[in-house]
Amino acid sequence: MANSVKNRVALVTGASSGLGKELAHQLLAKGAIVAGGFRKPEQAKAFESTNLDRAMGIVMDVTDKDAVAAGIQSVIDRFQRIDIVANCAGVGIVGAVEETSESEAREIFDINFFGGLAVNRAALPTMRRQQSGHILQFSAIGGFLGYPGLGVYSAAKGATDIVGEALASELKPLGINVTILTIGIFNTEFAGRSLTYTDRIIGDYANTPAGEFRTMINNLQGNQPNDPIKGATAIINLLEADEPPVHAALGADALGGMRQKLDNLKAELDAWEANATSTTY
Repeated sequence: MANSVKNRVALVTGASSGLGKELAHQLLAKGAIVAGGFRKPEQAKAFESTNLDRAMGIVMDVTDKDAVAAGIQSVIDRFQRIDIVANCAGVGIVGAVEETSESEAREIFDINFFGGLAVNRAALPTMRRQQSGHILQFSAIGGFLGYPGLGVYSAAKGATDIVGEALASELKPLGINVTILTIGIFNTEFAGRSLTYTDRIIGDYANTPAGEFRTMINNLQGNQPNDPIKGATAIINLLEADEPPVHAALGADALGGMRQKLDNLKAELDAWEANATSTTY
C-alpha cells in the first residue's frame, strides 16, 4: 500500500491505556516508529522495552507546554521527522453544566483541548518543512451531539472538532491531512478510573437527563459496545487511505448518533427556514 504506516514516525499521546495504547502497539506491529506519550517514567520505559529500535517513550503531560515542546523536540532529534500525530490524551467529567465549577471546566479543557493544541503547534513546524503528515484529532460522539450530564467534556471535544476542521483547510495546501475521529463508547477506562465527577450535585437534576446520565455511566464500565483493538485497526485504515476523510465515525453508535443529529438539524432548519431568511434586506 502506497500509504502504509511502515517506517512512518508516529507520536501517540495518552499511550498508557485505551485506544492510545492499542494504536501505539498496532502501529509498532505494522512497522511504524512510535513515540508514545506517558505521564509516568516507568510507563515510558516499559513501552520502550517492547521494541528498542522503533519504540520511544516520552514523559509528557500535555497540559505542560514546556514538557510538550521538549518531548516533541526529542522525537525530532532522534528520528528527524514526524509523520503522524495522534492526540489521544483525554479525560471526562460527569455532571450537569451548572454543577461543573470553573476550575473543573478549565481542567477538562486543558487536557482535552489545549493539550492537543499544544502538541499540534509543536509538531507542525516539522510537518510543514516536510510538506507531509497526518494529524488525528480524537473527539467523541459527545463532542458532536452535546450529551446532558457530560456537557463540559462535550464542549471541550466540540472545540477539538471545530479547530480540527479549521486545521484541515489550513494544512491541506501544505500536504498535511487532518482527520477528526468522532469516537463512540469503547471498552476502555474512560467510564472507569479515567472518569471524574463534579464535586457539586444539584438535586433538581436528579430525574432529568443529566442526573440519569450520572447513574447510567456508573454502570457502563465493562459493558461498552466497542472493542479498542478493532478501533485501533480502523484508525490505521484511515492513516493508510489515499484520501483520508476530515470526519470519521468510530463505532456504530457514533455513526448512528451523527446521522441522527444531521437528520434532526435538517428538519429544524427546514421548519424555521422562513424565519431564518426573514432578516434579508
